[in-house]
Amino acid sequence: MATPAQWVQGARPRTLTTAVSPVLVGTGAAVGDGVVAPLPAALAFVVAVSLVIGVNFANDYSDGIRGTDDERVGPMRLVGSRTASPEAVRTAAFVCFAVAALAGITLVALSEQWWMLAVGAVCIAGAWFYTGGRRPYGYAGLGEAAVFVFFGPVAVLGTVLTQSGAPGAPAVVSAVAVGMLTCAVLVANNLRDIPTDAVAGKRTLAVLLGDTDTRRLYAALALAPFLLSAVGGLRSWPMLLALLALPLAVPPVRAVLRGAQGGALVAVLGRTGALLLAFSVLTAVGLVWGRYV
Repeated sequence: MATPAQWVQGARPRTLTTAVSPVLVGTGAAVGDGVVAPLPAALAFVVAVSLVIGVNFANDYSDGIRGTDDERVGPMRLVGSRTASPEAVRTAAFVCFAVAALAGITLVALSEQWWMLAVGAVCIAGAWFYTGGRRPYGYAGLGEAAVFVFFGPVAVLGTVLTQSGAPGAPAVVSAVAVGMLTCAVLVANNLRDIPTDAVAGKRTLAVLLGDTDTRRLYAALALAPFLLSAVGGLRSWPMLLALLALPLAVPPVRAVLRGAQGGALVAVLGRTGALLLAFSVLTAVGLVWGRYV
């Protein structure tokens, strides 16, 4: 039976930057629009964090029962390591999805954006079928596209919509940038797992592209958001604050382009998560500050 510490490790807390970051940016955009809404912001955080933990447990379960995680370089998986039963991990995933659904329904009711109930249902389905079901889309090279959509436009702009209404151009640009950086996190993860995924038949985008092109894709996804911030700065100069995070992009991009493998890519994954969070905090500040210039 898994210990509490192992359950926490299985939840992969380092990935929570991908949940927090889009809500930070969306809330910054809402405050920049003149709306301060603590309760909707808190509910959005609960939805995002619950979904990310849920998808981590769901992936642990689905990959574990397929044998994909039997040989693994990265963080421990509960099912793959035989630390917890598949049924227990699946239940944990469903509990997280239920928490996300409850918080999401409350958020929609407060905002009266009822059509977003359908968006929430799609998000939960996307979290499960990433590696779950008979034909998981994460095994068909579509994981990065889904991450971009769900963690970029959906999460950022959904946060804005439920707090202040229709988002402006700076929020849209920021949503695209956050989606790209979140994709970079996944690309770093899948780059590390190319050898084992290929053997297990998990055809991620990294497996389909191959090692060299995946490294180039990572670099593009990690650096392009700064170009978007520079473009956004032409409309609202505080958007340029995000460029202060650029030095954090240099070490992981350099490591990936120089051929980092295995454990070295675990470090790249952590640094990419830190880059995403720093970029998002600075972007959120820039969106708020933009109201006053």
